[in-house]
Amino acid sequence: MFDTLSDRLSATFKNLRGKGRLSEADIDATAREIRIALLEADVALPVVRAFIANVKERARGVEVSQALNPAQQVVKIVNEELVSILGGETRRLRFAKTAPTVIMLAGLQGAGKTTLAGKLGLWLKSQGHSPLLVACDLQRPNAVNQLSVVAERAGVSVYAPEPGNGVGDPVQVAKDSIEFAKAKVHDIVIVDTAGRLGIDQELMQQAADIRDAVSPDEILFVVDAMIGQDAVNTAEAFRDGVGFDGVVLSKLDGDARGGAALSIAHVTGKQVMFASNGEKLEDFDAFHPDRMASRILDMGDLLTLIEQAEKTFSQEEAAKMASKLQSSKGGKDFTLDDFLAQMEQVRKMGSISKLLGMLPGMGQIKDQINNIDERDIDRTAAIIKSMTPKERAEPTLINGSRRARIAKGSGVEVSAVKSLVERFFEARKMMSKMAQGGGMPGMPGMPGMGGGPGRQKKQVKQAKGKRKSGNPMKRKAEEAAAAERREQAAQGGAFGLPAQEDKNFELPDEFKKFM
Repeated sequence: MFDTLSDRLSATFKNLRGKGRLSEADIDATAREIRIALLEADVALPVVRAFIANVKERARGVEVSQALNPAQQVVKIVNEELVSILGGETRRLRFAKTAPTVIMLAGLQGAGKTTLAGKLGLWLKSQGHSPLLVACDLQRPNAVNQLSVVAERAGVSVYAPEPGNGVGDPVQVAKDSIEFAKAKVHDIVIVDTAGRLGIDQELMQQAADIRDAVSPDEILFVVDAMIGQDAVNTAEAFRDGVGFDGVVLSKLDGDARGGAALSIAHVTGKQVMFASNGEKLEDFDAFHPDRMASRILDMGDLLTLIEQAEKTFSQEEAAKMASKLQSSKGGKDFTLDDFLAQMEQVRKMGSISKLLGMLPGMGQIKDQINNIDERDIDRTAAIIKSMTPKERAEPTLINGSRRARIAKGSGVEVSAVKSLVERFFEARKMMSKMAQGGGMPGMPGMPGMGGGPGRQKKQVKQAKGKRKSGNPMKRKAEEAAAAERREQAAQGGAFGLPAQEDKNFELPDEFKKFM
């Protein structure tokens, strides 16, 4: 959704590279480009004005760091201001002191309230709650049936005593659902209300009546992130007519310009609490302003990636895989079955394109990422599953005739089987080296990263060829210093310190947060 905005901002920051300092003209030119980028992204004009004013004021201020170049300084300021207009800190749900906690969903028809009720129910269920979905949209055809289907897919309960399609009293259903939840020991009630194609008095009155009947702990306004500026106008009308405590953005995976997401928190004064970014029930999570700002500026979203990995990968399986890779056999205990299991777990985290998009700097190759064929994983799985158990355990057995049989069984070319086996051997070798502390290949200055034995020999050779001072007194002092260093190293001190000093060695405070 924010691709166009990200591209414009990245191009703006590139223009600042190579400059020694920020001049008044640089600040004005950069602010102008950012203003254009925000307006093209359909951000509300009052928000753009406030944003640009803050950026220009801070860029001219004393806060400019000597450690950052002009481009980095502007990125830092823009990032912090983006976090600010997106709501600042992450807003969490308020739970009632006495169960059940009542959450009411409000919004226009087509915003995705019913589907979002199922997503929210599944999200709360994964956190140990027992949610109940309540069908109070009795106007839209098949709305009650849709909520029941969504609840079944999410594995949560539903309260739908009325058939809907214009039949039933939504206020009475909402009121009765509280007693039903208490009787069935549900600690959260999610009320799905009716919407309209536009704001009208009947819609506002019904929503207000349901609000008064159940006294919700949270009223969440569900807004379609693809409708642009009208989302802000609708949000203001709901805020004044019914009131709400937080915003939920649906359809964030769309190709619209995303101005609603950047405008709504600033204009209404209510924070975005959740975001829905896909069609699956799992494509839903809490909204983090700092992470969204990082994505917009192409700085990645590693925290969300880590959280998804923690949900998908079991620690027991991870430890089992690590022990295989760290074995004395050089990782040969790691088989194609293990490779397939890991690949399927990665697939559970979501599409590969989305996962790669969370890495920093991926915006520069987003066209390649968007063109990734997700079916490649299915083809790889089909090849491995077409092998015998012995072939998966010992891929070296796979000769020409076996490759032909596997290719025929999986519906691929023989060359694809050969390529997979070769890539597996390379990946196993690399992962084994990393697991044993060898690091990743290609990075200079670290073991296994361009700093292997060949580099060490080169350094030794250079050391042998080092010229000594022609001054006898100076040479004697250098030899004494070298002898002292060798003696300290022989005493076993880490970090090049004597052993007795090493025992009391402590990291500086600024490094402790990383440990």
